[in-house]
Amino acid sequence: MLADPRQLRLLALIERYGSLSGAADVLGLTPAAVTQQIAKAERDFRAPLVLRGPRGATLTTAGAVLAARGRVIDEETDRASAELAALLGHLSLRLRIGAFQAAALHLLPPALTALRHRHPDADLSVADLLSEHGVEEVTAGRLDMAVVATWDADVATPPHLSVRELLRDPLVVVLPDDHPLALQHPPQAPIGLERLRDEAWVTILAGHAARAQFDRITAAAGFTPKMRFQAGSYDVAQALVGTGIGVALVSRLALTGAPGTTHRALAPPAPHRRLHAVTPADTTLTPLVGEFLDLLQDVARDIGSTWD
Repeated sequence: MLADPRQLRLLALIERYGSLSGAADVLGLTPAAVTQQIAKAERDFRAPLVLRGPRGATLTTAGAVLAARGRVIDEETDRASAELAALLGHLSLRLRIGAFQAAALHLLPPALTALRHRHPDADLSVADLLSEHGVEEVTAGRLDMAVVATWDADVATPPHLSVRELLRDPLVVVLPDDHPLALQHPPQAPIGLERLRDEAWVTILAGHAARAQFDRITAAAGFTPKMRFQAGSYDVAQALVGTGIGVALVSRLALTGAPGTTHRALAPPAPHRRLHAVTPADTTLTPLVGEFLDLLQDVARDIGSTWD
């Protein structure tokens, strides 16, 4: 017959405590209920298992054989409970974040500093991340949160993920600091994109979402840009603008103040990119996710207010 683990464990407890009442207390049962379970076990195993006496209860030889396996069940149950408690304790302090470069430089540090003050023992890690990989990394469980950027489309996620918008990051035009338009327009004066139709451009590489947005908005402004150079990042684009090679559209958050450059806002409707936090929808086991998300929104709000 197939042994019932509950019966094995009951016998192990009777052996440990030497009485039916001791086993009953551990199991949250009455002595009468324990007596009934013993009777059933003896019928199931077709052997006497427990000897009752004035000083308590002892096991027969057959009962001792079964109790030895019951002790293993008890030990494994205790070990499982301890390991689960350790896991939940670790998860409650764990936060694995992925972010693209500009977010890692400007959004994460203030929020991480605040979180470290609240939870000095937090297990934090930050990974460099391309925005297009953020959903995949959170879905696979390799990250607890991904900070990603989108240009024209929304973040597409499966139902078990959650997306929260953090910031609208406007695009600005980066110019050589001696460019005629920079000299004609004070820092607070926006420039219409159509006034840049004759410029040489430093653009993001074709195939990137930022480049697709650039192509769309220049077409809407009525011109096909002359592309002097294609760069893999906003940092490289700004460095090249500093040499006088051309002008570039760069997100406000990614501005580096590269030597030899200045920037101006674009006249409305100014294009922008949106920054989002992607997390699991259920963060019960990782409560730092929700707490850090609130801190990120505070930082994003502060940054946006300076732009306003």
